[in-house]
Amino acid sequence: MENTVCSNADRVSNKFIELFGETPRLFRSPGRINLIGEHTDYNQGFVLPASLDKAVFFAITPRKDNRVILHAVDLDETYEFTLDDLSKPEQTWAYYQLAVVDQLHKNGYSIGGFQTAFGGDIPLGAGMSSSAALECCLMFALNELFGLGLDRMEIVKLAQKSENQYVGVQSGIMDQFASVFGKEESVIRLDCRSLDYEYFPFPMNEYLLVLCDTNVKHSLASSEYNTRRKECEAGVAIFQKYHPDVQSLRDATPAMVEQHREELGDVIYRRCKYVTEEIVRVQEACELLLQGDLASFGAKMYETHDGLQHEYEVSCEELDFLVDQTRSNPEVLGARMMGGGFGGCTINLIKNTAIEAFEQQMKEAYQQAFSRDLPCYRVRIMDGTGEVHRI
Repeated sequence: MENTVCSNADRVSNKFIELFGETPRLFRSPGRINLIGEHTDYNQGFVLPASLDKAVFFAITPRKDNRVILHAVDLDETYEFTLDDLSKPEQTWAYYQLAVVDQLHKNGYSIGGFQTAFGGDIPLGAGMSSSAALECCLMFALNELFGLGLDRMEIVKLAQKSENQYVGVQSGIMDQFASVFGKEESVIRLDCRSLDYEYFPFPMNEYLLVLCDTNVKHSLASSEYNTRRKECEAGVAIFQKYHPDVQSLRDATPAMVEQHREELGDVIYRRCKYVTEEIVRVQEACELLLQGDLASFGAKMYETHDGLQHEYEVSCEELDFLVDQTRSNPEVLGARMMGGGFGGCTINLIKNTAIEAFEQQMKEAYQQAFSRDLPCYRVRIMDGTGEVHRI
């Protein structure tokens, strides 16, 4: 793992030196996973993310003019612009960097020109939030480079707004938060209403997390996501008639859902049942981590998947197949789909000694069932965004 970090850091740094002939400062921002707490964020509930050993690196120095030079190491492409022209370029990869500069301008922060080379090893499309890592890394770097005085929470909020306003993706705050606030061998319980957070231990001396990538993204994903939000809001509207203090499903309880089952109707009932139970499940899972009971924590992961499959209905055949493959494997403590659904990855908590056999068995089964390769990513929980200091 350390070798991977070094090789990516060196690769980006060396490319910068080759292009610009200067020794840069180097910054790192990780991708993220979410252990439990899916589709709870927009219901103002709790999530349980962690930052990873897969990350984005920015090598960067200031310039004396108002020019910005971006070099994407992994694409071997360069884009240049001036600070007085932040119009969207043809190269969509540059949106994220322009978005950060745009957001700083909008909030009255003054920066000069800069030059940067960036790259990393966060797999694209696997649900590890490479875009949030890009935004957070550059925001953090510019804060350090130009002495803007932003704290970590301000960096998170500005990075999220960058994605919402310039890129045009209405993401919640979890991705940026996990990337910036991550801590080695810890998960973060984030309250999506108040943004209060607490760390819980997640020791990885005996277990490892493996992501199995279905390599599919069904077209239902975006439309069904919006539908689920509306279904949750419909449930809240019914609860409010009897419980005026219910502002979101965060304020409802599983007992309340059962009480109003008939009026909710089948579909809204199942959506509300899943979300209210998942919010409770995050709290229970944190208690299990404090007790060091990873086996029971893994059982909660299966409960989450079952709820997402049958009640929230955002899973798909490929995800369900991969989770089902693990249920009879005593080396796997827990597995579930991760992210918005309809494709993407499953996340699996596995004994260290069983990783090779697990990956081989899963790849063979997936190939046989779907005639498709199954990328597997072994991930460890690492510290969040920061400067890389090398001797």
